[in-house]
Amino acid sequence: MNEIMKRLDRLEVLTLLSAKNVLTLEEVCLLTGLAKSTVYKMTANRVIPHYHADGGKHLYFKKDEVENWLTRNRVSSQTEDEQKAVNEYFCQKAKAGKGGLK
Repeated sequence: MNEIMKRLDRLEVLTLLSAKNVLTLEEVCLLTGLAKSTVYKMTANRVIPHYHADGGKHLYFKKDEVENWLTRNRVSSQTEDEQKAVNEYFCQKAKAGKGGLK
């Protein structure tokens, strides 16, 4: 029963988190899975976008900026890379005039 209550509490927190636009440090940790100390270091090194309020005592984060930061280094799939290579090959052939597609 205790495990069910823990899961319900976590589900409630995540549901509330999805409705928020501005997050606290703790909420960013939940969203990213990073430890508090890691997020603190990242703010100190200006790695992650954040805001100071109340004279710098509290950290706040815009959820959309954190999500954009999390997804900033997209890695393309093998299929995408292969398609890009095929496209580049045919574009080069067409530019060189060596039997472009008809």
